[in-house]
Amino acid sequence: MRVGLVGLGRIGAFHAATLAAHPRVGELVLADADETLAKEVAGRVGAKVGDVFDTDAVVVATPTVTHAELILRACAEGVPVFCEKPVALGVDETRRVAEAVERHGTLAHIGFQRRFDAGYAAARRALRAGELGDLHRVHMLTADPRPPAAAYIALSGGIFRDCHIHDFDILRWVTGREVDTVYATGSNRGAGFFADAGDVDTSAALLTMDDGTLVTLQGSRYNGAGYDVRMELAGTLRTVVAGLDERVPLTSAEPGASFPGDDPWPDFGARFEAAYAAEIDAFLTLAADGGPSPCTVQDALAALLIAEAAEASRRGGSPVRVAEVAK
Repeated sequence: MRVGLVGLGRIGAFHAATLAAHPRVGELVLADADETLAKEVAGRVGAKVGDVFDTDAVVVATPTVTHAELILRACAEGVPVFCEKPVALGVDETRRVAEAVERHGTLAHIGFQRRFDAGYAAARRALRAGELGDLHRVHMLTADPRPPAAAYIALSGGIFRDCHIHDFDILRWVTGREVDTVYATGSNRGAGFFADAGDVDTSAALLTMDDGTLVTLQGSRYNGAGYDVRMELAGTLRTVVAGLDERVPLTSAEPGASFPGDDPWPDFGARFEAAYAAEIDAFLTLAADGGPSPCTVQDALAALLIAEAAEASRRGGSPVRVAEVAK
């Protein structure tokens, strides 16, 4: 296959190395707004710089504001497209892209990599197999060891749209249920640029699912112990936790406890390295052989609507139904 990749920042450079080594990729074509960077990465991974849409499939890893435009171009060119989340920062634009993808019959795979993480997949299988009994409670946590740059925060859309949208997507995927109501809050305990951007650096939310299951969510941009992402599912028979491994950045206060026993995860790249590679493999397989997308634009829209409800709740100080923001 001849595969294109546009956007060569941190995650784009990782995808470049993955694609260059993939047995399905016969030729890799790169592009970036920074032509010098494109040539440097191309030389490093053995790719060429050129038109990424003159290919059999294209991977989009550019800044969020360009995602919708590039997916729409892939639709027009008839090229399968993998795009990092989100499709767009706004609901209307995301819907416009979803309509175009459906109209053109384009294979579009949105990059919510937790769906390809072994722990989350195992938790999903256990729940669907009835091993947990009746699900009564879910707890989710996403905590970064240090904040992103101020310039990034200003354009991110806020912690619920930028960070917790991963939690909202994986919640739907693991449970197979939809979120009905969100009650969210947040605070600023760190740098002033969060408040300047209308954002928060610490977050919490209570979500009620459409079957009454309660979900709690916490987030932080200042988790100094390390990168911490977990999902706990508690049922009437059993409790399982995704992300509770030897590198989870926790310290037990109990005498004699030695778990965990390895260095904490430093960042999302290290924690989800295998998942990122697996989602690219899945995309290439689908682009070559056909089949349904493992994460559609409609899935991305559903997660964005939950994020919109969370942000509206945080600003308004009261619960918000997802159906209200979906109108």
